[in-house]
Formats: sequence, structure tokens, C-alpha cells
Amino acid sequence: MRPLGIPTMTDRAMQAIYLQALDPVAETTADRNSYGFRKERSCADAICQCFITLAMRRSPQWVLEGDIKACFDRIDHDWLLAHVPLADKDILRMWLKAGYMEKHVLYKTEEGTPQGGIISPVLANLALDGLEAELRTQFPKNRRRSARAMVNLVRYADDFVITGGSKELLENEVKPLVEQFMATRGLELSAEKTLITHITDGFDFLGQNVRKYADGKLITKPSTKNVHAFLENIREVVKVNKQATAGHLVVQLNPKIRGWSLYHRHICAKRTFNLVDHAIFGLLWQWAKRRHPNKGLRWIKRKYFAFAPGEAGGNSWVFFGEVEGSENTRKRVSLYLASQTRIRRHIKIREDVNPYDPAWEDYLVRRHDSARGSSRPAKGSTAPPEDGLPAYSKAYEKHSSAPAPRPQRDVRKA
Repeated sequence: MRPLGIPTMTDRAMQAIYLQALDPVAETTADRNSYGFRKERSCADAICQCFITLAMRRSPQWVLEGDIKACFDRIDHDWLLAHVPLADKDILRMWLKAGYMEKHVLYKTEEGTPQGGIISPVLANLALDGLEAELRTQFPKNRRRSARAMVNLVRYADDFVITGGSKELLENEVKPLVEQFMATRGLELSAEKTLITHITDGFDFLGQNVRKYADGKLITKPSTKNVHAFLENIREVVKVNKQATAGHLVVQLNPKIRGWSLYHRHICAKRTFNLVDHAIFGLLWQWAKRRHPNKGLRWIKRKYFAFAPGEAGGNSWVFFGEVEGSENTRKRVSLYLASQTRIRRHIKIREDVNPYDPAWEDYLVRRHDSARGSSRPAKGSTAPPEDGLPAYSKAYEKHSSAPAPRPQRDVRKA
């Protein structure tokens, strides 16, 4: 993978101008079930499409997990110059061949899209669009054989899955077709990471695990790998801030916890949220004990953990601290709990929506209004305001003076 090449301000401005003309064309010609780097579409839409495709009793049972080897670094320049609908091919050629600087040395770029360029995601989408049409040509829906094949594509940028009625179909017919499609664009599938999986074994896609269980229910959860990576990130933040104040640590952790939990709030993640909260509590409890080795556990609890009202009678173990507020005042901040995040089922965008087509304007306005209307917190939720710096209610004063229960000494590490 080549290093990141940051375009100059002049190049960024030129790319932005050309992008305004190129993006509407890319939207019009894009695959219906492509969701990455496109306006009004998100990872949640891609996961919803997986659910729609695989949830029914007669849905396909096999999934091809596609992994393109170094996609953005290997797209063929000649293919892009021949197929990208830009009238000025010379400027596209200059962007592709601009090279990159590393340690004051200029390196040539003979393949791939410019890393860091704002036009690169659209170029990559243009290169990968057409795969769904190829599959539909080979397996048209109006034929009996295609109905048994149950071939469907869901793609987000260079990550994609293809469903099929049997393992043999995916291995002998679909995979060779995909490999040929990629080869014309200078790309290839990774032999080690491209897998064919049965739906009862489940597969990971965009940080989430999709699996159909023995009772026939399809359940999507945060993937184990994604949870471990998140907790490792949290552990690193806590480790680096051994000498920081509790308030400073809270301010650093809250955006990470909030962002991760909001990403997973559209799936079955409530139990995972509780497990993550427990793991983070263990990290912070060890952090607090290390800072005060000569203090008792009750003293540590009163200093760093307080009551916050909410569901099931509230939570008496919410980590908190203080930061400097306005006019030289001290402001109390509390840790955002992943379990505070309300699960909200995502409403998938329609496949043929084009944000540049005036015919879809009313639909998108209603969709935006509906999304804003559903942003209110759950009844009894302790979710803090948008600034992430909530103040405690009077219930804090009531419970802060109460004797603290003795925590378990064998708090397990996350």
C-alpha cells in the first residue's frame, strides 16, 4: 500500500469542481445495491439489504464474502481513462499520474486512484459499478434457474457479499465471473480472504456479524473482531492517560464510546453494549485504584463513581470528573455509557433513489424529517445532551452521601 498523497489546495479545488459534474453521472449509472461513498446511503442501508435478502425461510443459504486485494491502489489507469465520463481526459490523467512525495522523493503512480483525493471515492465506485448488472445478465430474475440460484449483490465501496442457492454455484459460476470482471479493471480477489460461508455459520460485514440461528431467525450483532478492536482502543486511551484528571479522561472517552454505539444502534446490540460498559468499568476501576493505592475502596467509589438516574432505578457506578467551564467555573462531566444508546431500527433507503433527480426530492425530504423526528431519547434514558457534558440532577446529591457498596475485587480485564 502506497503512502497517503495529500493534494494541494489548487488540486483539491479543481477536483471539487469536476466532482460536481461527475457525481450525478456516477449516481445515475451506479449499481442499485451499492451503498459506499454515495449521498444519502450508509453502512446501515447495506446491512438492512443483507437482512432483506437473507432473513426469510426460503432465502439463499450461502454467501460469498468478497475481498479485493488493495483495491484503491491497483485500479487500472487505462480502464479509468477509457470509461470515466470526463470530457477532459488530460486532467484526469494528470491526477492519476501525479505521484506522491515521501521524504522529499517523488514516486510515480502507475496504477490506483490518488490517495487522499476527494474525487477518488467516485472513481473507485465507477470502476466497481457494473458487477450487479453482470450478475443480473447471467442470472436474470425472470428465469426458473435464476430463481433457484438466488444470486444477489450487496456492496459497500470495495467490500461486498454475494448470495447464492448453493456452494457449488458460488464457487463454480459466480466467483469466476467476479474474477473476470475484476481482472478487466486491474483488480483481483484475495484468495485467503474471499470465503464462501453458510448463513448458519454467519459472516462479518462492515464490522457486524450476520447469522441465521437454529430457530430460523436472522440476527445481526457487532462482530467479535470489531468489539475487541474498540475495547483495545479504549484500553490504549486509558493507559496513556494514567496521570490525567478524571474529567480529561471522560472528555476523551465519550466521543469514542458514543460514535461506536451510534454506529451499532440499528442492530441487536443491547447485550453487547452492556458487556462493553462492564469492560470499560473494569478498566476505569483499575485506573482509579492505581491513582490512590493508599485509599479504601469506598473512598475511591465516592470520588470517581456517582449515581445517575435512568432505567431500572438508575446506575450508581457512573464514572465522572470535572473540567473547566465558562467563566472559570468547574463543570461536571460523566462517562457516556454504551447501554444508554437506544436501539432504533433503520429504515433502508429505496434502491433506485437518485439524490440528483428532482423526482425523489419529496421522498428525501420526508426521510430527513422522519430521521430528525426519531432522534429523541428513550423514555427514562440518561442520554446526555449533544455537547456530551451533562450535569447531575439532585438525585446525585441524595445518593453521593450514601454508603458505597463494596465492589468485587476480581474485576476482570476487558
